[in-house]
Formats: sequence, structure tokens, C-alpha cells
Amino acid sequence: MGNINQSVILSPTSPMITRIKDQRLNSHSTKALPTFYRNLEEALDVRRASHSFHSIVQNSWQTDNAVDFCSGNILSLGSDDERRAEFLGELARHSDFSTGSTGVRLMDGNYSYLEQAERDIAAFHGAEAGLLVGSAFEANVAVWTAIPRPGDVIVHDSLVHASSHEGIKQSMAMDKVEFAHNDVDDFRRVLLDIIGSQPLIKQAKRSILVAVESIYSMDGDVCPLEELVEIANEISGEQGNIQFIVDEAHSVGVIGPRGAGLVCELGLEDDIAIVVHSFGKAIGATGESGRIFKRQQHIQNIARLFYTLLTKHPLWEVANERKLLSVPLSDGWEERHCLTHIIAISTRQKCLWWLYFHLLDASFCVFPVEHPVVPLGRSRLRVILHASNTDEQITRFVDAIFAWVKEMLDIDDCKIAEEVTESARNVYVWMRKEGLTGYGLP
Repeated sequence: MGNINQSVILSPTSPMITRIKDQRLNSHSTKALPTFYRNLEEALDVRRASHSFHSIVQNSWQTDNAVDFCSGNILSLGSDDERRAEFLGELARHSDFSTGSTGVRLMDGNYSYLEQAERDIAAFHGAEAGLLVGSAFEANVAVWTAIPRPGDVIVHDSLVHASSHEGIKQSMAMDKVEFAHNDVDDFRRVLLDIIGSQPLIKQAKRSILVAVESIYSMDGDVCPLEELVEIANEISGEQGNIQFIVDEAHSVGVIGPRGAGLVCELGLEDDIAIVVHSFGKAIGATGESGRIFKRQQHIQNIARLFYTLLTKHPLWEVANERKLLSVPLSDGWEERHCLTHIIAISTRQKCLWWLYFHLLDASFCVFPVEHPVVPLGRSRLRVILHASNTDEQITRFVDAIFAWVKEMLDIDDCKIAEEVTESARNVYVWMRKEGLTGYGLP
């Protein structure tokens, strides 16, 4: 980014500029407001001061022709002309379909079409029954609020989604216990501790409910579900009082036959009590199997290309050694049967925004994730691969990452007399003029 005035990301209307400007404190303009509104603004200013105020804007891949490495349109079906035509055709075949609910389903908002859709979805996933709700977040809250009984214990992976935590917090379970992320040994230890200390569970009069995700949304790793189920069956003695609730929000469409998810891929349909699927990401993934399979395979191909280019790059080892680049899923990637579409990229914590600005300036849209979404000190950039991404885009993306690494190495080795990388430097010039702080600004 040679010239600050020519930078697309520094355009007054760019999403990034809007987000940063919206962190500006608003206290000076609220003094004349009624108490109610002033109190709300004061609460918002607390968020602004910590740079955690979230603006609703279109992302750069929607406005500036940046490459989309951040949206949930994983199979690229949300923008697919054939899928749009299928939707309109289905709507035309059901001319009496109501576009509004007219009420809650328990009263007069239920329709035969919804019931049939739920039966079709359940059959597709090999489930006994299905229930449609507004979002996967709502589903997790509903499941964990309604299902656990007094005396039950909830055991959850340490990295389950916030929606699961919200439901678990509201549940009637007697206790909630965490086990280390994807750690089968710690899972076994937790189960044995509970059974050893809870007589009703040992007698199979109460249950242990296990919360896991098939693909973890911020790390991209896959749950060792088969091993967890085997341990649960072994410890429960086949009494059936250790049951799993699996959040498949990030695997539906991407894993399994016709995109049915990890549970179906492993043939565990009869072993899992409840599965939560999301249709807001790889949406419409229950369509024609050949087309879905090709898109799944393409994601696998570009994931392999990414890891190949990344780990074979001449600067990869030194970038790791100097903690400029960390991609946890790159370890042993060649041995994994299935590569997920979610990739976490970390760097020195103070430099995360510098890398983000660099990639955005190179027209790559990724998602920066900080505390409290992830643990303190473990901020990262989340990359999501899509069926619409090309080999050329992957190659340019890796090249852009290592161009930043080279710039950082030159700064570290005093080959250039700068404190921060160029893209970040130009953003910070603008921020200082605007009186703004945060985002890695020294």
C-alpha cells in the first residue's frame, strides 16, 4: 500500500474505517439526553473504550471486490443461480405457502409444509424426528434449557460455542463440568469423577449429557467423536445414561454423505441423542448429491493446496521460530483424512491487526477474532475456505501472508527503519489524525 490516499481500505466508506470510527467515545454528545438514553450511551462507551463495540456493516468482499475468506457461505450455494432457481420453483409449486408464520406453532402458526420439511430433514440426517427453529443459536439455547433434568450433569468441551454456554447456564442440571478441548483422556477422567461422586448417576437414575461440536468454529479442528462415544459406552456399561448433543453448525454440507455431517460420516446416527444443524452457513446442502460432492472435494483440494504452499514456503520455518506465524492445523495435515474449511492463523499478539490490515490491503477478507470470543492471549485470524475460491486465490493469499512475514523479518533485523508494517503504518497515520486508539496502534 504505497500511497495512503489510494488505499481502498482507507476509503471513508470502507467497512474497516466504519468499524474503527465507531469506537470513538460518544460521551460529549449525550449530556443533554434523558437519563435512560444517557445510561445506554454510557454502557456503549464502555464497549467503545475497550474496542469491543460491534458495527453492522457489509464486509469488504461484498463492497470492494475482496476475496471472501470469512463468510459462512461455505459451499457457495447462497450465491448459486441453480439453487436460487430451485427455491423459486419450489415456491411456485406451493402457491398457498404462507410467507409469514401468522403465530407461534403451538397455536396457529403450524403448517403441513413445515412438518414435511422436518420429516425430510430428519430422514436426510438419519434421525427419528426434526424440529426447525430460527437459528442454530436458538436451537442450542432451547436444547440445553429444555433437555437436562434436575440431578443430571452436563459435561462440555472447553471450546463449545457461546450459544451452548447460554443454554447450559439456564438449564436445570445439577452440575456443569468442563473437559480439556478434544482431550479424550481428560474426558474419561471427568466421567469417572462424576460417576464416583454422584450415586444417582452411578445407579443410572440420572444422566450425563455431553456437549461437543463436530468442527470447532474458531479452531477448525474436528471432534474425536468416535473415541468419546466409545469411552462413554464403556464407562456407562451400556446403561444409556451418558448421551451426546452434537453441534454440527460448521460441518453440515462440508462433511459426510451429501453433506449430512460428521455424525452421519461416522455412522453414529443411533449413538447420538440430539444433533443441531445450521442452514445459515452451507445452506441448501441437501440438494443433488453430485453437485454437493464436487464442492466438498474442491474445498478439500484448495485446503491441501493451502497447506502445501504454506509449509513448503522458504520462510515457513523461520516464521514459526520467530513466532510470526502459527497455523495449528498445519501440524500433521498430510495424515488427516479430512481437512476442514476453517483455518486459524496466529502471530505475535501485538501484530495481529498488522497482518489483518496487510491482507485486507491485498484484497483478502479474513476475520479477526479476539477475547472474549477466544481465550485471552489467543487472538487469531479466522480463515474460511469456500467452494467458490480458486487455486489462484489460494496461491495469492499464501504469497500475501509471506510478503508480510518478510516485511516483519526486515523490521526485526533492522533492515528497514520502521516500527510497524506498511499497511498498518498507513492505517495508524489516519487513526492518529482522527484521535483514535487500539487495533495494535503502538
